[in-house]
Amino acid sequence: MDRERKVTRLVIVGTGGLARELHQVVQDHNREAGDVDHIEFLGWLDSAAATHGTDVRGAPVLGDLEWLTDHPDVEVVVGIGSPATRRRVVQRVQTLGPRRFRTLIHPTAVIGSGTQLGEGVVICAHVTTTTDYQIGNHVLINIQATVAHDDVIGDYVTVAPAAILSGNVSIGEGADVGTNATLIQGVEIGEWSIIGAGAVVARSIPANCTAVGLPAKPIKHREPGWHL
Repeated sequence: MDRERKVTRLVIVGTGGLARELHQVVQDHNREAGDVDHIEFLGWLDSAAATHGTDVRGAPVLGDLEWLTDHPDVEVVVGIGSPATRRRVVQRVQTLGPRRFRTLIHPTAVIGSGTQLGEGVVICAHVTTTTDYQIGNHVLINIQATVAHDDVIGDYVTVAPAAILSGNVSIGEGADVGTNATLIQGVEIGEWSIIGAGAVVARSIPANCTAVGLPAKPIKHREPGWHL
C-alpha cells in the first residue's frame, strides 16, 4: 500500500555557514525520504536588506522575518549558532503569529528510543545518541556529537561538532558546548554558560560563566541576564 505523500514548505533564518549546512540537511533528508516526507525549501530570511533578492545556494533570500506574516503556513528553522541570538530570533518569530518550527534530523544520525525532542531541534550528520534523554526546544546538536542515556539538554543549547556528552549530564538553557569538549558522566552545566573547545568537564559548572581546560574551570563570570 502506497504511503500518503507529505510536503512541508520551509524557510531557513540566516544565510551564514550554519544556515547553509542546514540546507544540506534538508537536501539529504529529501534524498532519503523521497515523496513520503518531502521538504519544499522556499528560501532564506535575513535581516540584512542588501541580501534581499539575491540567491544563496540557488535559493532566494526572500526578505526579513516580516515575510512570515503573509505566509502563516510556512515552517521555520533557525540557522544561527549563537544560543542567545537564536533565542532572540525565535521570540521575534513567535510575535508574528502562530508558527510551527521544523525539527531537522540528518538521515545518518542515530536516534535512540525513549527520547523527548522539542520543536525546532537540529541534529546534524553522524550524531550518535543512545536512549532515554531529553532535548529541549531549538537545540543544535552538530556533526559527530554524542548524546548518552538520561541526558537533559535545555532550550537553545548548542553542542558543537564532536562534543561528547556522557550519561546523566544536565545542560541548562542557552549553554554553548565547544568543539571536542567532553562532559563526564553526571556533571551539570549551568544556564547560559560556555564550555571551551577541547575542555574536559569533570565537575559541574555554574551558570553564566566561561570554563576551559583539562579539567575545565571557570575563567570568566557574567551577570545573570547577560544574554538578553
